[in-house]
Order: sequence, then structure tokens, then C-alpha cells
Amino acid sequence: MPRKACLRLTLLVEELFTNTVVHGYGSDSEAPVYLAFAIKPGSIAVTYEDTARPYDPFARVRVPDDSLGVEERPVGGLGVALVAAIAERVEYAHVAGRNRISLVIPTPSDS
Repeated sequence: MPRKACLRLTLLVEELFTNTVVHGYGSDSEAPVYLAFAIKPGSIAVTYEDTARPYDPFARVRVPDDSLGVEERPVGGLGVALVAAIAERVEYAHVAGRNRISLVIPTPSDS
């Protein structure tokens, strides 16, 4: 896997996991998180699941308003916007008591 794609994948999983702990569970938790990967030429498909309360983090993704100063911008939401911007496709479903986020990340050979 190209290094740039690996770094992107790491960042996306870290963002999803942080959101699960902070927003889904509200703090540290012993609840499981499930990850699955399917690597194909040109892309990586990621399935991320948690057992937190049902919530679609991508339902209200907004592009940050870069005309505002840092102090004027609302707090939060940047991690989800970053995930949506990096991924080629993002899908959410609540299946069998789990939040399921499916992502496809492009992996061009020059990345």
C-alpha cells in the first residue's frame, strides 16, 4: 500500500475512533469497535462499526467556512468533514445494533 494512502487510512480510523469514544460512548469504554479492510488495486474499502447509540455523523457534514477567523468558527465537526473529504465514498447504516460506516479511499499508485 502506498505510504500516503496508509497515512490517510490511519488518520480516518483515528478520527472515527475518537468520535466513537467522545461522542458515542461519552468517555472511555470497554465496548468493542470493529474494523474490516478490503484492499484492491486503486482503492481501500473500510468498514468501521461500533455499538454506541445510533448516529449518522455524515448526515450534516458542512464544509468549514474559511472566511471566518479561528475564533469565529464553530467548535467541532472538522474530523467528520475531513473524513468525508478524503474518502471517495462514505455510507452510514445502523445494522444489528451497530453503527456501520463504510468508506472507500482512493490509492493512486503515485500516492
